[in-house]
This record gives sequence, C-alpha cells and structure tokens, in this order.
Amino acid sequence: MFGFRRTCPSLLAGLAAAALIAAPAFAQQVTGTLGSPSATTTIPGKQLPPPQPKFGGVIENNALQSKPWWPPRVVPPKDAPNVLLIITDDAGFGVPSTFGGVIPTPTMDRVAKEGLRYNRMFSTALCSPTRAALITGRNHHSVGFGVISEQSTGFPGYSSIIGVDNATIGRILLDNGYNTSWFGKNHNTPAFQASQTGPFTQWPTGMGFEYFYGFVGGDANQWQPNLFRNTTQIFPFKGQEGTWNLITGMADDAIDWMSRMHQTDPSKPIFIKYAPGATHAPHHPTKEWVEKIRAMHLFDDGYEKLRERIFANQKRLGVIPADTQLTPWPKEILKPWDELSAEEKKLFIRQVEVFAAYAAYSDYETGRVLQAFEDLGKLDNTLVIYINGDNGTSAEGGPIGTPNEVAFFNGVNVPVDVQMKFYDVWGTEATYNHMSAGWSWAFDTPFDWFKQNASRLGGINQNMAVMWPARIKDKGGLREQFVHVIDVLPTILEAAGIKAPEMVDGIKQKPIEGTSFAYTFDAKNAKAPGRHKKQYFEMMGQWALYDDGWFMSTKVDRAPWDAFGAANDDPLNNQVFQLYNLDKDFTQSTDIAAQNPQKVKEMRAAFETEARKYQVFPLDASVAARIVAPRPNITAGRTEFTYTHPMVGLPQGSSPLLLNTSYTVTADVTVPAGGAEGMILTSGGRFGGYGFYLLKGVPVWTWNLVDLERIQWKGTAALTPGKHTVTFDFKYDGLGAGTLAYNDFTGVGRGGLGTLSVDGKVVATKKMEKTLPMILQWDESFDIGSDTETGVYDTDYSPPFTFTGTLNKLTVKMDRPQLTPADIQKIKDAQMKAGDNK
Repeated sequence: MFGFRRTCPSLLAGLAAAALIAAPAFAQQVTGTLGSPSATTTIPGKQLPPPQPKFGGVIENNALQSKPWWPPRVVPPKDAPNVLLIITDDAGFGVPSTFGGVIPTPTMDRVAKEGLRYNRMFSTALCSPTRAALITGRNHHSVGFGVISEQSTGFPGYSSIIGVDNATIGRILLDNGYNTSWFGKNHNTPAFQASQTGPFTQWPTGMGFEYFYGFVGGDANQWQPNLFRNTTQIFPFKGQEGTWNLITGMADDAIDWMSRMHQTDPSKPIFIKYAPGATHAPHHPTKEWVEKIRAMHLFDDGYEKLRERIFANQKRLGVIPADTQLTPWPKEILKPWDELSAEEKKLFIRQVEVFAAYAAYSDYETGRVLQAFEDLGKLDNTLVIYINGDNGTSAEGGPIGTPNEVAFFNGVNVPVDVQMKFYDVWGTEATYNHMSAGWSWAFDTPFDWFKQNASRLGGINQNMAVMWPARIKDKGGLREQFVHVIDVLPTILEAAGIKAPEMVDGIKQKPIEGTSFAYTFDAKNAKAPGRHKKQYFEMMGQWALYDDGWFMSTKVDRAPWDAFGAANDDPLNNQVFQLYNLDKDFTQSTDIAAQNPQKVKEMRAAFETEARKYQVFPLDASVAARIVAPRPNITAGRTEFTYTHPMVGLPQGSSPLLLNTSYTVTADVTVPAGGAEGMILTSGGRFGGYGFYLLKGVPVWTWNLVDLERIQWKGTAALTPGKHTVTFDFKYDGLGAGTLAYNDFTGVGRGGLGTLSVDGKVVATKKMEKTLPMILQWDESFDIGSDTETGVYDTDYSPPFTFTGTLNKLTVKMDRPQLTPADIQKIKDAQMKAGDNK
C-alpha cells in the first residue's frame, strides 16, 4: 500500500497525528503518527488514485540531520465490512429453496435466515449485461453491454467494452484499501480481447480485481474448463479428468486466497465477487450430487406439478403476496406433461435431476466460502449479498433439451431418441447438456417466460438474500422494494463509508446510475417506499419500463430458442404493448393496457427518453445474425495467417474462423526417423470443432459436427521420415455470413468439397453436405502443435496429443464469399415472395 498509487492528498499535513479521529461517514480518518511507517489514513475518494501527499519530513544535506516521512497506508473507513458478492447463473425465482423452490439451497437459506430476503431484485434478462451493470453501478447499455460480447456491434451501447469512465466496484474498493478478487464466470472481457496479446485492461485484473480465478467466456465445461489465474491459463484438472470439478476447485481457491490475505494482514477487509458457472449450461454436477437429488424424487410428476408445488411453497413462506395469481401454462409452445411419451418423460426427468444437482452442489460449495469467513473470525462484519440468477432460467435447450448446447447455437435440434443415447452420461464430461424449457418455465415460478425475455418478469425478476450480522438485526425479514443490479455497487459503497469517485486515472467518471438499498437494512424501513423509482429494460428488441409500480412491456414475440428467424425490423414501434400494476399484480398476470391507453402512451414516451439517455439506441431485434457480425478483433480484414511455432490457448474470438468460407490449411512438417504423430492444428473440442493431425503417421482432417457426426479425410499411408507438405482444401458452396445482414440464413451452414493432399498428391476427397453455421465450441481454443482441454475425436486420440515431428510452417488461407448486388437482390426477392405467400 506504500507508494504513489494509494497515498493521500496533501491536506493530511494539517491533520492531527494522533489516534483515530472520530468522524461521520466519508470523513477522513487517520491513525498513528503521520510520517511514521505505521500511520494509516482513509481518503476522500473523489480522485483515484489519490494524489501524492506533500512530504512532511525534513531534508538537510545529510541523513543524520534529516527527518524521514512516510506516506500513510490507505485503509478503508473504520468498520468497513468485508464483502462477499455472490451471483449465480441462469436461475429463476423458483430455483432456490429460500424462495419456495424444491432444490435444497441451505447456504442461501442461511443468509436469508440470518439476514433479509428480497423478492423484487431485477436483472437485465441476460448474463454479461447483468454482470456489467452489477460491477459498475450503471445500466448495461451505459457500459457497452446491451448484449453479450459475442453479439457486440459497433455502437456505444453494444460494444462490450466497459469504458474507462465507468470504474468498477473492484477498482473503487482496491484504491480505498481493500483486497479485491473475482472467482468464476467473467464474460465481461470482450471476446475480441481475450487472447494473450491483450490488452488486459478489460480483464478482471485490469478492472481493479487484484486476483482472478475463473473462465473468461459465458459458459464453461466444469470438468475441463478454459481456466485462468489472473491472465495465465491453468490446467488443474490434468490427470483428474472426470473427477476434478470447477465448482469445488473454485471454492478451494477462494478459501485459499482469503486465508492468505487474512494471515498476511488480518485488519485489511476482503472483497470477493463469487460467480459460479451454475446453473448455466453445461449442467455439470458430480455423480454424488446427482444421486442425492435422484433419491428425493422431486420431479417424477412433471413440470406443471412442479410449478404448482413451488407456487404453494412461495405462498406458505410468504415470499409472494397471498393473492398472487399464477399465469396459465403455455400449451402452445410447451407440450403438457401428460402428452409426453414415456421416453420423453424419462429423458426430461434425467435432465432436470442433473440441473437440480448442479444448483444444490454449487450452493453447498458456496457455503464453504461463507463458512471460511466465519472460521477466520470475519463473518460478523461481512456483508453477504447472494443474488439468485443473473437472469431467469435458461430455455436455450429448447422444448426438448439437448445433450450439447453448442448444437443449439448452431440451430441444431437433437431428437429425443438421439438424446437417449446420452442418458447414462448426462451431466458428465461426455455432454454439454441443457434441459427442456418446460422445467425452465417451472423454475421461473411464480412468473412466466425465461432468460432473454426482458419484457416478462420470468426473465428479469430475480431474488436475493443479504446478511450483515453486525448491522442487520431484522433476521429473516422480507423486503419488497424494487431493487436492480445497478443498485448493488452504491449499496456496498454506502456500507463501507466510501464515496464513488469523480475522477479515476485523470478521467471524469460517469455518474452512478443505481440507488443504494442500504436503507432497507433497518427494520424501521421494512415497508418504506422503494427509492429506485424508474428503470428501463431492453434485450434484443424486447423491452419494458418500470415506473414506481407501473410496468409497461412489449408482448413476447420470440421464444429464446427461436434465434434464427427474421428479426423485427422496427422493435421500437412494431410491438403489442401491455400494461401492469405490479403493486397489485405481483406476477404480471392481468394486462390493463386497453383500460389505460393514455398511461401506455406516456410510458412509451418515457421509455424512449430513458433509452436515449442510456445508449439503448439503435434497437436491434436480431439474435443469431449478430453472432457472426464483424468485430475489431485481431483477425479482422485478414485472409492469411502464418504460424511457425507451437501455440495453444488462442480463443475463438481471436482466431481464424473457418465457418461459411472456403479455406486452405497447409502444414510443412518434418517427420523424424521412426515416424511422427500428433496434433498439427485444432479449434474447438468434443462438442464442436475440427482437427488436423497425424494418427500413427497418417494425415487426418476431422470435422466434429456438434458431437452428433464426425466427418474425416484420411491419408492412405503414414508419412515417411523427412519433409512433407500436407494440405486440406475446402471449397464452400454457400454465399456466407454476409447474408445475415439481411436476416437471411440460407447462405450459412452450407456444404462444400474437402480435399486432403500430401506433397501435392490428392489422397482423400469428400463432399460435406453441411457445415456449422455459427460457432465452434466457445470455451475451447485454437491450438497449434498440441490440443488443450477436450479433443475433437475421442476415439482417435486423447489430449494433449503433442505433435512429435517438427512443424516448420503452418498457413491458413481463407476465401470468404462476398455478396454481389445480384446476390443481395436475390435475397430480397425471396424475402418479398415469402412475405406475399405468408
């Protein structure tokens, strides 16, 4: 804490240099004798880092006649709490037992019992937008996260870049004397800045979190994750594949870190952002937890009965009003349980048991971290904020679920009979699984709809438990005030007695847009009016406005699994508008728009005002089309890539994308005496990708089509010792991703002709009828010379499958189709004809 970065302003020179100065919140506090090595101070906090103080000693010609003077260490205000900020993933209101769910979540139960329950905590409807809002205290569009980074576009509200004028909670607390850390899911580093070339300013360590242990993207294989410690990739699962799990590994690392921080300086408060991958797909609990849940028989009577049971529990617990109405089951999009076949029921029960085991397992391991605060004697002065879900439960598995979420993102629906082949390994390292959307609807009880749906409470109304033993005395109390994730940062700052900075690194900061809910900690304010009066919501063209109890929303026009259809071309106006009074209608069950047309008009205008204020425009209702939109990554504009040295860990967003294009991959290799084998180039993994390798010396190119089909081109003989040139050439048949700019998907995922050659001689030719249209496996990397994490063809090899020859040069050339005016007109004519037929 010594040095220029965290020293106090010169005004300290005039302060009394005795013991702690008693002062109200935000006033400066000094301990010890100023200038001595043991002196500490708080800072006004308007400017971070604080300026270097004026030297207070004496400098003569020699040291014996001079007087040293040390700048005081910066510390937080007296009694500033430790903070454990927990946020789970893809979990709706009805998931935890704390709020009526059937899945045991004793850790959240404990926080609620020893603290407070909040039933109106709101998210943005999608993961990284919620998380960006959470750590900055600003709305998701205000900080560039209108959508996930993988869908980012070249507009301020959608760039996925958190501007330098939006300092995070980590940075603010760090400069005020906290130890700061981030465990688990990141997904706030732009996908095009996730490689080892940086910049690292948008990584957790670049945003004020001193220590990061987690994964950068949106989802992660919990058995073999793409894991980082700070900015270095690590592989703690090596040698323990199938038994090591990130949910436990992350808790272990968090406990180790906080223990080391405590032992080094017990007086220094700790901030932990704890963000487990659960319950985002893939659902990867341990076998032990699956067996525990299965023995409980929680789901045998189906998702409609589950919904009714959760609803009854919620009323019994008092976490929803007694007169709450349950909206109807959506028979038009989700088949009733009684209409399912026996095979479907068996599969769906297996899917949900694994999901529930994942949630319970994660809560248990989170409890170990909470217990560590108590074991260190820190729990009494620890503010614990446990947010259930960064959005509603995900329906991205579609109505029947999937053994591989990567298939969903490529528009592939996996039939039930095929899914049954994965029944016995569901949730293990052999699957990237997601459950049926029927369960997702039930887990959003008492609300309806899902993650992505920003206009329905099932997508945005989370719940939360908060404890702070030293401060909160209304144990088990319920709070019903409107709270949004942007309110968390100002709440933490108020609890710590720290001001939001006006300047950081010389840059003027945007105002904090959230409102502290610390007032709700006092029992006298249990029923006080909420202080967060107005809040907009928008996600991929669906939007809403909350205004002091009123809620105007657009009618859902797209289920989350319908990502590949034509998008609404006027999402501001081409909508069916609905109106609700949430003070009287907790579940958004009764639309009163027809009776209140003037109110609807006023709120539409108010939404537009809010949208312009917070960078929401231009509205964009497209989903899949944005995934392949061009971005300023290190591959932009390049058609040729050359590599001469083995390299692993290059993320998908920073590597050559061999989808919807013609390409040629050429490897110049030297085979030693005795032959060679191993990986030359691979991208993706077990659940979607490709590999170029020597198998017992024989050249092979393999395409893994989302773990449902593998297409191979194989040579006829092992390469002899010496130099060779091995080439794979693919001629693509489609028009390419450019068609998506016109909401036309016919140009992507088309087939082509693949040719494998050795030293100029063709050794294998095969027609590929279809290709992956959107993504490879996101959490796997582009590797040269070996294969990290999972392999694209388990029966051929096991990672790392290091190349045992010499790779002299590897060249990747791409010839991506460019649309001609005639192509564009053809697309428009087809769309017009389809519209006329409709």
